[in-house]
Amino acid sequence: MARKIQVSVDHDICVGNAMCITIATNAFKLNDERQAVSADPDGDTEEIIMEAAENCPVAAIKVMDADTGEQLFP
Repeated sequence: MARKIQVSVDHDICVGNAMCITIATNAFKLNDERQAVSADPDGDTEEIIMEAAENCPVAAIKVMDADTGEQLFP
């Protein structure tokens, strides 16, 4: 069984590059300010969400284990 994860985006540093949306098409969407937001952390696999977070050019995406609170990225 896959672990539950929480995904958040720091809007103070998100530049709206949308690389996360290109990679994890179900987990992220753009808000009205063209910044990424977590749409559905269960929408893509953990591996795809981690890839999206790793490819964020400003490291605005935080991924955590929902059960333990362990920070998985960055």
